[in-house]
Amino acid sequence: MKKIRIGSGAGYAGDRLEPALDLMELGNLDYICFEGLAERTIALAQKTKKTDPNKGYNDLLLYRMEKVLPLAHKNKIKVITNMGAANPESAMEEITVLAKQMGLNNLKIAAVLGDDISFTILDYLDHTVLETNQPLSHIEKDIISANAYLGCDGIVDALKNNADIIITGRVADPSLFLAPMMYEFGWKHSDWEKKGIGTLIGHLLECAGQVTGGYYADPGIKEVPKLWNLGFPYVEVNEKGEGFITKLKNAGGMVTTATCTEQLLYEIHDPENYITPDCVADFSEVKFREIENNKVAFSGATGKSATTSYKVSVGYQNGFIGEGQISYGGPNCIARALLAKEIVEKRLGKLPFSISELRCDLIGINSLFDKGEMPSKINEVRLRVAGKTASKGEAQFLANEVETLYTNGPYGGGGATKKVDEIISIASVLLPKEDFKIKVLYKNTSS
Repeated sequence: MKKIRIGSGAGYAGDRLEPALDLMELGNLDYICFEGLAERTIALAQKTKKTDPNKGYNDLLLYRMEKVLPLAHKNKIKVITNMGAANPESAMEEITVLAKQMGLNNLKIAAVLGDDISFTILDYLDHTVLETNQPLSHIEKDIISANAYLGCDGIVDALKNNADIIITGRVADPSLFLAPMMYEFGWKHSDWEKKGIGTLIGHLLECAGQVTGGYYADPGIKEVPKLWNLGFPYVEVNEKGEGFITKLKNAGGMVTTATCTEQLLYEIHDPENYITPDCVADFSEVKFREIENNKVAFSGATGKSATTSYKVSVGYQNGFIGEGQISYGGPNCIARALLAKEIVEKRLGKLPFSISELRCDLIGINSLFDKGEMPSKINEVRLRVAGKTASKGEAQFLANEVETLYTNGPYGGGGATKKVDEIISIASVLLPKEDFKIKVLYKNTSS
């Protein structure tokens, strides 16, 4: 019976690379998937693309591909990733140039397009935002991006056309991993049970080191071996959807029924009705069984027919955060920090503009004095002040107020920092799938 191995190369935009390279070298993989998008990530990428039309893909894309492409070429591993973010076409072009420079011939590189509807989102202003129940028109003037969570269809098409490296924009996390199974095993579009199984596998793999103990570890309660050398997971699965999840033998971390169960429940609203672009997965009867040390079999997943809509993440500008910090150390440090807090609060209360979600917190424990051990007494503290404002200038004024404590507050303040961050928020709407057109572009390193 045909089997394939699919590895997880990344669980978020800035994840480590070494565990992925180890998998590609030692895991006997057929596929490796790099998941690199979160809700806000693609909105930020869209902002970058507006500044430079040739950018907007993951900042680490070329750094990763410089190491990944030779291994993929040597070991005949197909690479699938949504690190194309807001600009998969430019990502494809850059990867093609890189591969040619490295002398990697006969690689076919694909870009899956169709998730970006930023140019037509204003046609849907009457649709309801899921988080607020308000119409999308409520944030019309602040919208900066709109990307749908596509399913596996575009990736499957690319695989049918013999693509070796597939770059997408906003494709749902488990769909990256489902696509190889749909293609290799010839699963039908309407085989909802198989799609449910494939979605389970994708969900287990999508966060990389989380399922091998990274998000499971809790010292003294849930110990994880060699967490500093955490390995990434891979799955071996056959055409019936039977298989197991594991990691490399010498990698740190662990794969157990407990780590798998925690990952199973991660970020899903209803285990019986987990809505994805490809199907409505049902994880309510999933069972995990340890068949060897660090090797866990899965069973019981199924699925139902997909919905007729895509979830679309609409990024919008939602104000600014101003933040200032300053430290106080030595005798009476907490009293001095509390006095500094009182000064800032009264100063900010007199400003002609409003500050929402204002936080004035005392943080810190041992950065000034004790090194590497818990201090026997509190002899330092750091004041952090942060709040939300409507404009960047107002946020900067808030941050500046903390810095002025250097000479206008209690003695001994030091290490002041200040910064202003733009707030990019996400609104979710459901739009008809029929309004989207998926397109796949190709480049070849031999052409």
